Amino acid sequence: MKKLTMLAIALISLQATAQDRREDQKDSRKERVEKMKNISAKDMAQLQTKKMTLHLDLTEAQQKKIGELNLRDAKNKKAKIEKRLKEKKEAKKRSQEELIKMQNEKLDKQIAKKKEMKAILTAEQYEKWEKMQAKRSKHMKKKKMHRKKHQMQDRKEKGRKEHKR
Repeated sequence: MKKLTMLAIALISLQATAQDRREDQKDSRKERVEKMKNISAKDMAQLQTKKMTLHLDLTEAQQKKIGELNLRDAKNKKAKIEKRLKEKKEAKKRSQEELIKMQNEKLDKQIAKKKEMKAILTAEQYEKWEKMQAKRSKHMKKKKMHRKKHQMQDRKEKGRKEHKR
């Protein structure tokens, strides 16, 4: 009986810890979004270019060209973030057509970026860059799946709480 009680206490405390961790992750995600909102496009581009310089050993000419590409991309990203935040405040849901259009635009931009990068980088650098992109994409998908899993758990918990009332 004593062991059963200890096991129940351990399970309850473990559940409470997991819920706290999820709430902390939500808070840290909100903080990251706020920080990204406050970083200028120029600073974002500069940071990205420096990271790429370290990983790909870029020449001065390559740094300049890639810096321009990164600045353009950062400006687009900032505009997209602002638009998304505005839509979120208005509680606007996207239609299926809008989602498809956005996906097509995203893919077109990725294709164009690949062409531009291929023109700027050497074959060896381009291969490294593609590996970096694949790794990044895999990491982002993993994070997205993790976030969806926790959103579903949160919805279930919320439903349980409302059902108890």
